Amino acid sequence: MVDGRYRTGRTAADDGPDGPPSAVAADRPPDSPLADPAAVHFDDEERPARALTGRIGIAVAVVAFAAALLVLWQVFRPLAQGSQFYLIIFLAGTLPLVFLVYRSGFPPRKTDQPDLSAYQRDLKADQPDLKTTKPKRRDLPSPLDWALAVVTLLVCLYPVNPFAGGYNEFLNRQGLLETPDVIAGAVMLVLVVEACRRTTGLALPIVCLAFLAYGYYGGLLPQNWSIAHSGLDFAQIVDALYNSGSGFYGTPLDVAATYIVLFTIYGAVLDLSGASRFFVDLSVAAFRKSRSAAGRTAVAAGFLLGTVSGSGTATAVSVGAVTWPMLRRAGYPAEQAGGMLAAAGVGAILSPPTLGAAAFIVAEYLDVSYLTVLGWAMIPTVLYYLGILLAVEIDVRRFQVRPIDAPATSAWRLLGRFGYHFSSLVLIVLLLAVGQSATRAVVYATLLAAVLSFLDRRAWLTPRRLFAALSAGVRGVLPVVAVCAAAGIITATTTKTGLGAQLASLLIDGARAVSDNQTVVLALTVVLAAIALAVLGLAVPVTASFIIGWVIIGPALLGLGVSAPAAAMFVFYYSVLSEVTPPTALAAVGASAITGGRTVPTMWQALKYALPAFLAPIAFVLTDPGEYLLARGPVTGVVWATVVAAFAVVGLAVATGGWVPGIGAAGPASRVLGGLAGLLLLYLAPLTIAAGAVALALAAGIAIIHRTGRTTL
Repeated sequence: MVDGRYRTGRTAADDGPDGPPSAVAADRPPDSPLADPAAVHFDDEERPARALTGRIGIAVAVVAFAAALLVLWQVFRPLAQGSQFYLIIFLAGTLPLVFLVYRSGFPPRKTDQPDLSAYQRDLKADQPDLKTTKPKRRDLPSPLDWALAVVTLLVCLYPVNPFAGGYNEFLNRQGLLETPDVIAGAVMLVLVVEACRRTTGLALPIVCLAFLAYGYYGGLLPQNWSIAHSGLDFAQIVDALYNSGSGFYGTPLDVAATYIVLFTIYGAVLDLSGASRFFVDLSVAAFRKSRSAAGRTAVAAGFLLGTVSGSGTATAVSVGAVTWPMLRRAGYPAEQAGGMLAAAGVGAILSPPTLGAAAFIVAEYLDVSYLTVLGWAMIPTVLYYLGILLAVEIDVRRFQVRPIDAPATSAWRLLGRFGYHFSSLVLIVLLLAVGQSATRAVVYATLLAAVLSFLDRRAWLTPRRLFAALSAGVRGVLPVVAVCAAAGIITATTTKTGLGAQLASLLIDGARAVSDNQTVVLALTVVLAAIALAVLGLAVPVTASFIIGWVIIGPALLGLGVSAPAAAMFVFYYSVLSEVTPPTALAAVGASAITGGRTVPTMWQALKYALPAFLAPIAFVLTDPGEYLLARGPVTGVVWATVVAAFAVVGLAVATGGWVPGIGAAGPASRVLGGLAGLLLLYLAPLTIAAGAVALALAAGIAIIHRTGRTTL
């Protein structure tokens, strides 16, 4: 990873005689800043990083490569001292790099902020040669950065320090930490919060400090308050964070160090092998004869690239870089195109087989296989992209989108020459299906992708490029490591004080203050939970949003009889959707930087495209048949629920797009009826399904009458 992004390499499809010409490259004017097809991917959970070059860049790459080897070793030969020992070593190899790779932000620089110009500059920037490029002074770590990195290394390794008794003796002091232990833990706490601030901004550190304050001062609250507790002293807090399985070395970091980093490495290898470019070219070729080819291409490319990146903003920016010229020539307004790209990109976090990082935490928290979580995500993903595609078809008619002259590259020819890029993705699913662990499955898939790269002479993974891929994979996970370590502050405080159950009780009591009816209570709780998660997602990254939401909102839903899978996927989806929720909507910010459109209108357009994803998760938890949308239940139930939900998506598309597919423009009455039909159908109860079907039929009937009247006139 360079500057916090991946860059794809050229493939034979670009300029080699062995492959077809690139459809996307041919669509760009030669003087375009996007003429270089190297796609740039942004991690949803990180701020712009330094472009470290020269000796410092090589040193960081070497350390990251060593960490990657440790991760791979742990998959097949786990360290004998246990999982927590491995996490200590992993954190010692990654957390110090944060202080070298990410700037402190003091004094503030324009380049420290993820604004629109930063995205545009980065799209034009090429990866510098580590051996020949002299690093700019502003990109060099300061003496303070080096000092923090060294101190971080020391406190991370303190638990295994042989002079303090070694690892086993440190564990034996749990609950009875000595003064040096408390000092080391306190320093570690400060460094974790600072690393989180550097990579994600101020919001999550402020949340962490609020939880710490609650843990320390909660004993001073009036004891008749439901959130009051007996209070924790500083040593107890440090012990919970530094010497237990629920703090820094808890489930979030475990997931980052065992699953997420491996999938990040896999994404880097697949990217360097030319897969990302192939997916975009295939999307162009598949829809080149359609009037809505440009929009369909953007959506399809977003889905295919999402299977590799699992990052919403990354996919939105990458797809936008190569498809915006087509969308512009087809006649899409900048804001409309940006909203489409953002929504298609966010689908990357919702799309199997590589969901967002929080999906791995879902599997870990619920003690199920990752394949099970993928199964739960299948139908919601189909519904999500159905909504986007319907919106695309409606926009083609609303904005009089023009057909474009796409290169006459055959999709079958592309599949025949480069279709092997799908092999590693299929292998992951097959290995999971036969019982292999997710970690081994992704390692084998990575090996396959590396071997298959030699089918394209321009994408060979030579030892140097393989070294770059492994180090990029670890460097790419640095923001997630910081977030997951900081999330340990939240989970440890919640566990020690019982805050999760208390806040869940408050949420339910608030709903019961309105009504005693159990259905109404559940509906109000779900709405309040959705609002809370949406607001939370505005401030913190997706992974942290899920963790906080699960420990607070999860117990409330479980207490009302919602199943654990439905509750977890509800929290997961609403955590992800912060990427398209104004006023932050990072995916929309990135897309607007590509299209040059206004940022806030682009956010609202993205929200329109992503609307089905906001409403479908509510269906999971409101009624028992809602779980059928997670593929949980009898086959007949899953089929009819999916069909009904698809018609609900059609109704929502009518309401937001102002067009009835196959009929024509929808007036205000048709739009209102379409929206009402969508809401009623998603409730998945017999009475509401019947009412929703009637409303949808009325919407279509009124649109037909209006069309007939206009034709007569």
